[in-house]
Amino acid sequence: MPGDQILTVAQVREAEQALIDAGSSIDALMQIAGRGAADWIWRMAGRHKVTVLCGPGNNGGDGYVIAEAIRERGGHVVVVAAAQPGTDAAKNARKAFASEVLGPDADVSGHVFVDCLFGSGLTRPLTHDHAELVKRLAATHHRAVAVDLPSGVQSDSGMLLNDDLPRYDFTIALGAWKFAHFLMPAAARVGELRLVPIGIEPVEGAARTVVRPRVHEPPADAHKYTRGLLAVVAGKMPGAAILASMAARGAGAGYVRLFADRMDNVPVDVVVDTGILSEVLSDDRNRAILVGPGLGRDGEARERLAIALADPVTAVVDADALVLLTPRGLAERAASTIATPHEGELVALERAFDLDGSGTRPERALALARASGMVIVAKGPDTVIAAPDGRLACARSATSWLSTAGTGDVLAGVIASRAASGVPAFEAACEGVWLHGSAARLCPPAFTASALAERIPAALAACL
Repeated sequence: MPGDQILTVAQVREAEQALIDAGSSIDALMQIAGRGAADWIWRMAGRHKVTVLCGPGNNGGDGYVIAEAIRERGGHVVVVAAAQPGTDAAKNARKAFASEVLGPDADVSGHVFVDCLFGSGLTRPLTHDHAELVKRLAATHHRAVAVDLPSGVQSDSGMLLNDDLPRYDFTIALGAWKFAHFLMPAAARVGELRLVPIGIEPVEGAARTVVRPRVHEPPADAHKYTRGLLAVVAGKMPGAAILASMAARGAGAGYVRLFADRMDNVPVDVVVDTGILSEVLSDDRNRAILVGPGLGRDGEARERLAIALADPVTAVVDADALVLLTPRGLAERAASTIATPHEGELVALERAFDLDGSGTRPERALALARASGMVIVAKGPDTVIAAPDGRLACARSATSWLSTAGTGDVLAGVIASRAASGVPAFEAACEGVWLHGSAARLCPPAFTASALAERIPAALAACL
């Protein structure tokens, strides 16, 4: 199920212009956006003091609308203008605000600081005075809210245009999500996310958010093979493959079979096959295959990877296998392949497929997907999923406690399990990323990868 769309700055401008061409106006859209944002701010502030910082552009205009909406409700609101309004819509919103506007040197404090200095169109760093003003107001209020984006953030890349920007408790997106809401380092600054729709129509080819999947219980006549047989290929370090298998058990596949040289420390409900890999992978009941966790990088590992990729089912390629993977290794594959690289593995794949690694994280993932024909799950604190046909999805940040050894093996196992359950490759990747993040949120702090794997069934249950 696709989530909300994520738009670039250019796409937002085109979408807003389409609304204006259809009979709306900048002023009308500003009223919808500002009053929608004011609803969220009112919920967290009530009658506590709110300070709205307004810049010279239309983001500042949104701030004046927010302030007037709060004033009309009887709230205590103060506006600080960093500069005089510079657009017609912002000037009109300023005139409609029926209270005093303070200058940037005003000594103010309160409960909620609302940053409407600059929005998604910003391409250059804040001036020293503006940056210091934002930091001062954030420090003198209990909570900080960014409207559309925190000032000083580049919308399409998620880069910070200034150092030492404050961290916000909430960011209220206007009209559509922006990439900076999901990409690091900006995603570490935005806090909780809320969206105010303004009537923007779906944009063809737009990226989407990763959302809760819709999962149905197996049919009454289901058995382990109809639910999906997942083959997991172990290597020199079988612990990682065992961990991936543990995660896969709870993500929907009916049968997880681990191909390993030995049976040490394997859960009783994971079947281990120690036979010749080329023979056991010939089972035509396989629905998906996972190769890479703990595989190693020697000649035997290369052989195991080649055998795995020869299986005509969806393959999930992770960890060591990503370093060994080459265009030649994929040349004969007709079935879908899902690659799950972290940043270092992403760079290795870009080199293997003659890509220069330039552009934003979504652009890099898309370029690799198109060059390789694989679905790319560029995993990390900001995870991006890209398909060869141009589909793109971004996941909300889960928890930084995921930064521990083995959680990537868990992710690979969950994605492979969803693929074995019959979910198409791109959707299986998105579902796996969502389940992985949801399971992490169910864990106590400082959890281990095995504890994360044990929470996967609970995350899946929330999707029924």
